[in-house]
Amino acid sequence: MIIKSASIDDVVTIQKLAAVIWPVAYNEILSALQLDYMLQKFYSIEALQDQMLTKGHRFYVIIDDNMDEVGFAAVSNENAGTFKLQKLYVLPNQQGKNFGTMLLNEVTSFCRKKGGKSLILNVNRYNKARFFYEKCGFKIIDEVDISIGNNYFMNDYVMELNF
Repeated sequence: MIIKSASIDDVVTIQKLAAVIWPVAYNEILSALQLDYMLQKFYSIEALQDQMLTKGHRFYVIIDDNMDEVGFAAVSNENAGTFKLQKLYVLPNQQGKNFGTMLLNEVTSFCRKKGGKSLILNVNRYNKARFFYEKCGFKIIDEVDISIGNNYFMNDYVMELNF
């Protein structure tokens, strides 16, 4: 297993992983139209390049022992001492193998090295991933409804992990 810091050359890989993961992760939560809209908004090549190059998101890709990419994560520095987990996804058939925990550990290690005191994230209120984050020590600190255009909203919990 390898976790590598992703570069602009990895955006196609990240996009392909999201296209497989998102329909499974959100099929019971979002309409097909909203799912397609959000994939385009957040995972188009242009959107991923913007996140890396303009917004300063640091991406990681996890590769299994067969040298297959099986998941990814992204983190950003929100303000002094606070980082935000922007993304953490693992292929459905690879979940339960600790890849998500390994990615999260890589992100938290990076945050600590950069002087981080806490890591926040948003998770859909109906997404079972919330329980993974709680198991990892995150606590719900807020509830938000974020407009993302086209009359769509992200109905999220804000969760926090203090180091």
